[in-house]
Amino acid sequence: MVKRDREAKERVAKIAAEVPPPAAPVERIELGWEDVASVDPLGLEVGYRLIPLVDQHQGGELMGRIKSVRRKLSQELGFLVPPVHIRDNLDLGPNTYRITLMGVPMGEAEVHNDRLLAINPGRVQEGLHGIPTRDPAFGLEAMWIEPGQRELAQSLGYTVVDPATVIATHLSHILQGHAHELLGHQDVQQLLDRLAQTAPKLVEDLVPKRLSLGVVVKVMQNLLAERVPIRNMRSIVESLAEHAGQSQDPGALTAAVRVALGRQIVQEITGLGTEIPVITLAPELEQILLGSLANGGVAGAAVEPGLADRLQQGVADAARKQEMSGEPAVLLVAPQLRPWLARFTRHVAQNLHVLAYNEVPDNRRVRLVQALGR
Repeated sequence: MVKRDREAKERVAKIAAEVPPPAAPVERIELGWEDVASVDPLGLEVGYRLIPLVDQHQGGELMGRIKSVRRKLSQELGFLVPPVHIRDNLDLGPNTYRITLMGVPMGEAEVHNDRLLAINPGRVQEGLHGIPTRDPAFGLEAMWIEPGQRELAQSLGYTVVDPATVIATHLSHILQGHAHELLGHQDVQQLLDRLAQTAPKLVEDLVPKRLSLGVVVKVMQNLLAERVPIRNMRSIVESLAEHAGQSQDPGALTAAVRVALGRQIVQEITGLGTEIPVITLAPELEQILLGSLANGGVAGAAVEPGLADRLQQGVADAARKQEMSGEPAVLLVAPQLRPWLARFTRHVAQNLHVLAYNEVPDNRRVRLVQALGR
């Protein structure tokens, strides 16, 4: 009896020793700002089969391509393009990638890591065996082909690129179209600080004495939105200083800066040639649009919808015709109409350049290719 009691106690003690002690109460910690997830200015999310493209240990080339894109665009645009935050996303398809801007998806496509993309530039008639698709950056007809078909595709006239180049090109295209959204107050302040190293008085007299930093930022963003690089900071700031006493409106100041940068703007459109092929508005149509500006109105606000639709279609057709002829598409209009027409045509003719009469340098001639009427 005593022996049984002793054995029972030993078993109970053994079981008790194996049971972990109750957990200590967790001390409540208040939330802090470090618990709030920040939004990356630029992001690239990839499906699990695309991870080798971004893993340098597996020979992935995408990181190097993205770095090259950032360097090239930073030099062209005139400000430092922010880094691209890359992460895998299991919610995406295994071959899918997504490009985000300020946390918002801006582009998504599927690539095949074990194939090459053969892009039809528009003049190739003979087909290839593969997976039909479209180039994600420009929407051209394309085909995912086996690597062994590269030479055949190139001999037929296809442009053949690897998956890393496809993604990097798509990223570059999105960044060029949304550069103005990436430029912030801190970026502009750093640009002003750099200019102040060589022209301290110029910067000191402008910000914040004559213009606020916010107005300068908005002017810079306006320029980038119209694909005007901000590399020439000295000319930009000099123009702002010259016109700050006349207006504090970013739109009016942007127009003044564009005139100061006219030589640069036209040079990037037409190169070194002395002649600019232009599309214009017929006098009657131009008068209708100018009339809508009377009494402080907004250009185009009083234009009846049917005319607005015909104008957009006419601009799109004329721009397409110019591109097919191998010449830049340039719409030359009155200075008062230029800002509105630039916005009005942006989504129907993305490669169209809208210039004002006073932005054309004296050493350039204009050649009329078409006048758009009612």
